[in-house]
Amino acid sequence: MNLPNKITLLRIFLIPLIVFFLLYSPKLSMHIVAAIIFVLASLTDVIDGYIARNKNQVTTLGKLLDPIADKLLTSSALISLVALRRIPLWAAWIVVIIIGRDFCISGFRTIAATQGFIISASNLAKYKTIVEIVAILCLILSDWQKDFLYIAGRGLGMKEFGLGLLFIAMMFAVISGAEYFKSFWEKIDQNIGM
Repeated sequence: MNLPNKITLLRIFLIPLIVFFLLYSPKLSMHIVAAIIFVLASLTDVIDGYIARNKNQVTTLGKLLDPIADKLLTSSALISLVALRRIPLWAAWIVVIIIGRDFCISGFRTIAATQGFIISASNLAKYKTIVEIVAILCLILSDWQKDFLYIAGRGLGMKEFGLGLLFIAMMFAVISGAEYFKSFWEKIDQNIGM
């Protein structure tokens, strides 16, 4: 197993720690630790991709494992935030759409791999991931800073800001999900026609 794949596995192994520190105690210090681990885990996504491309260590396993690690990381954090009510129950539908889309894309990728092709992440999907990570980070830390951003003289808390970003991430998820679906069917049609 090469270094990028080991880094991807590290990201997966960090996930239970994030959930533990989020759900173990309502203390701010625990949530700050969870936020730090979440940031480190998110950075491993950038690091493993950089090493894989620059050292010519891109593998089929890495192409399949990397997006699964990303989905596990964000899904576990989102579910924990719903449990903590950082994402209110009325907004849980946003989480369901994001996670549902991620499961569908993982299914498409698995089927594509059995057919001998890879569905790469689109730019919009990458933006979705970045916005989603920032939203999750804001929501993890939302009890720490109440009014951190002022728009038109009105204080905006991290929770509201995080929820707004999460809504944007959901919109990106829906649009990029449709792009994946289109790309998947075009490639399936090409394979069937061969």
